[in-house]
Amino acid sequence: MTVQVSSIGLKGLEGYLVEVEVRITPGTESVTVIGLPDASVKESNERVLAAIDHFAADVTDQKVVVSLSPSEQKKNGPLFDLAIAIAALKELNVVKTEITEDTAFIGALTLKGCVKRAEGMLPALIAAKQLGMKKVYFPHDSQIPLDMFEGIECIVVHHIEDVVNHLAGQESLSFVPPQSLVVPSFQTPHQKDFRDVIGHENARRAMEIAAAGEHNLFMTGPPGCGKSLLAETLPSILPGLTKKAQLEVISLYQLAGEKRQSFQSVPFRHPHHSASSVAIIGGGSSPRPGEISLAHRGVLFLDEIAEFPKKTLDMLRQPLESGTVTISRAHSTVVYPSSFLLVAAMNPCPCGYLGSNLHYCTCSPKQIHTYRNRLSGPVYDRIDILLSLQLVPFDQMEKLAEPSRDIRTRVEKARELQYERYGLEVSNAKVPFELLRECSPLTTEQQKLLTKVAAKENWSNRVQIKIFRLARTISDLAGEDKVTDTSIWEAFHLRRWSVQKAQGIAREK
Repeated sequence: MTVQVSSIGLKGLEGYLVEVEVRITPGTESVTVIGLPDASVKESNERVLAAIDHFAADVTDQKVVVSLSPSEQKKNGPLFDLAIAIAALKELNVVKTEITEDTAFIGALTLKGCVKRAEGMLPALIAAKQLGMKKVYFPHDSQIPLDMFEGIECIVVHHIEDVVNHLAGQESLSFVPPQSLVVPSFQTPHQKDFRDVIGHENARRAMEIAAAGEHNLFMTGPPGCGKSLLAETLPSILPGLTKKAQLEVISLYQLAGEKRQSFQSVPFRHPHHSASSVAIIGGGSSPRPGEISLAHRGVLFLDEIAEFPKKTLDMLRQPLESGTVTISRAHSTVVYPSSFLLVAAMNPCPCGYLGSNLHYCTCSPKQIHTYRNRLSGPVYDRIDILLSLQLVPFDQMEKLAEPSRDIRTRVEKARELQYERYGLEVSNAKVPFELLRECSPLTTEQQKLLTKVAAKENWSNRVQIKIFRLARTISDLAGEDKVTDTSIWEAFHLRRWSVQKAQGIAREK
């Protein structure tokens, strides 16, 4: 006789149903796992045997065969331990009750029979609900918000004996209070505030627009002008994560094996330019999320972007365009979400002082040209806002700037207008262009103006669409139902930075 129970496998964030079949027959004592298991799945043999021995079940001179279906999909991780052990106990008649197909078992086992969490618990639970499971047995995990799983019975267990007793109706497991992910105040003692930014009125306005519409932003300026400070302050004006976004962020961090103090605030990732392509994009023999996925629903800050390998920067093209990254390996292809707000910063030249009012640039035109070319045209084309910063006189310290709290209020109102307009939780920078054009069409005069300026500036079609998106966000901040002419002119200004001036200085040298 063969016993079958259900479990959940993961391919990236996507879960799929795994049918665990166990058959025990007389023969040479052995445990064999088939169905493309990796090393961590094969090692479940000893853990499962120890769990069976806890019930004094004898498998001496027995051949145990475990089949994991679908057989063509590679199985990773110890999430199947509990399902294999329950199927084996059912085959040995320790578990006498019937186990329905809509009951899933997820969790790793210890040699003592304790059920422990493993990487990917949350995405596995989300997949179980989407696959129509009615009941799931899984170990306690403090990072899983149980109150978000309506329509599915979540049974938290600590030992395999708890599972067996509950299946037999002998034990009613204690109720685990739901963990509510209440979004607290965004301002923490360690978070920077825009009231501490000296000067840079235009930059603060650009940051507000970028936050309201999730527009990518690029800054250039001499060392010490405030590029890093502005980027690190941006999260303080971003709206909080919705429940759906929180689940996505928690899932990605669990798959990456990283811990985060708070999942209520938006992610902010700041990788060093020496990071490898795999660390930035994701990958490995068993693909894991990279920095761009860990920045999902948040900010990816690439300081000194020109120092990153050009190959790594070019890999950002697909994520910046589609909001996902596809990682292909011999045995599988995984897709991770990577919808982030890119903030990039670099010096205007190798020495950093091109166009500076206080220092003389010592770089040759060739050096400047080579330095700027480290950022390829296709990546540069995917940037929405271009900022050229200068050093701010220190005597402006006494001027009080607007706090992040007030700016965030306007940003949240603009986001609400966008969500209501599109009927989706999507911003102007991420919404499909067809839907954007349908909901906010430009007038004939505005289209002619955009075409005329684009021809003069040699802007691509992608840049013209980004101007349209920027103008829509600026109008939302002003509370306008339609795209205004004023917002289009401001969008032109945000795209035309003073790089032309810097290039003119370089030619004069």
